[in-house]
Amino acid sequence: MNNKYQSLVKELLSLANIEINGKNPWDIQVHDDRFYKRAVTEVELGLGESYMDNWWDVQKLDEMIFRIIRADLQNKVKRNLKVALQLAGFYLINMQARRRAFIIGERHYDLGNDLFQNMLDKRMNYSCAYWKNATNLDEAQENKLDLICKKIYLKSGMRVLDIGCGWGAFGKYAAEKYGAEVVGVTVSKEQVALGKELCKGLPVEFRLQDYREINEKFDRIVSVGMIEHVGYRNYREYFKIAERNLKDDGLFLLHTIGEIRSTKNTDAWTHKYIFPNGMLPSIAQLAKAVENLFIIEDLHNFGADYDKTLMAWYDNFKNSWDKIKDKYNQRFYRMWKYFLLSSAGAFRARNKMQLWQIVLSKKGVLGGYIPVR
Repeated sequence: MNNKYQSLVKELLSLANIEINGKNPWDIQVHDDRFYKRAVTEVELGLGESYMDNWWDVQKLDEMIFRIIRADLQNKVKRNLKVALQLAGFYLINMQARRRAFIIGERHYDLGNDLFQNMLDKRMNYSCAYWKNATNLDEAQENKLDLICKKIYLKSGMRVLDIGCGWGAFGKYAAEKYGAEVVGVTVSKEQVALGKELCKGLPVEFRLQDYREINEKFDRIVSVGMIEHVGYRNYREYFKIAERNLKDDGLFLLHTIGEIRSTKNTDAWTHKYIFPNGMLPSIAQLAKAVENLFIIEDLHNFGADYDKTLMAWYDNFKNSWDKIKDKYNQRFYRMWKYFLLSSAGAFRARNKMQLWQIVLSKKGVLGGYIPVR
């Protein structure tokens, strides 16, 4: 039976120019023959879990995943019942309902501030950097923050809502550089605790709060890397809430990872180990959700920059592992390495995941919106 799965895996991987036990840095080195059946029957879940279990290795995991996705191999095999059942909840219930809003904070963002402090840039941006004219991660992330401020025409004294504020990277920058007053909401206790410390003395307020509870007016709204946790059942409500809280002449900038296809679930490995209940929107889903609420003034795709960002995060994670390994274990190390490098490969492939910044207005900018790059 194993020979059948082994032959199928070899055949599929050959479509992406990947060999089993080959000499290229993207070739898979198999340590346990159970890998073959698991990879075929459980697809993304089996591939990721078997890597965590040391059943296989590869010198350049990011390059391997790049080739797999570029060749569209993930859509050439059918998921078995086990994987289908793990994802069934996305269809049967609202996985991102208000009562479930804090799950992602507890299981991902509260993993430990030390992990993220050692992995991210000095301002702790946990989203795609903008690498235009940048030579390192710190510069690229400041570029991104300044790009957002310029895109929303931010001015001193404006009151800004940051939905999914993280550790306050945007709020701190907007307050320091533009004189803005920022209210940030997050579902992570750890982010609130460290964010308050990092923004001490600045007009930046942190709230441990679900976005659905916000009901007050703001000059501007930004949401960076948060709608990925909202879910397709809630996109319309999310934008209705943003519309309700934005002044009539305001601007709303949405920064999000996106899928090229409209889906109603996520891959099983990411759901189980990294972002429970997460889901990437498509342009079609977002466009439908903003209909009659907002005018799309600008859409900017710089998904290729996420490849560089993730590789920089991986280098930081790998180089600082000795500082934090006492709080985690080797299986966590392989899980987190797989997360960062497989994500980098996916963005490098360009035919699956994108990164969009979308500027929205309620009534249209008189005279026309001038795009910023």
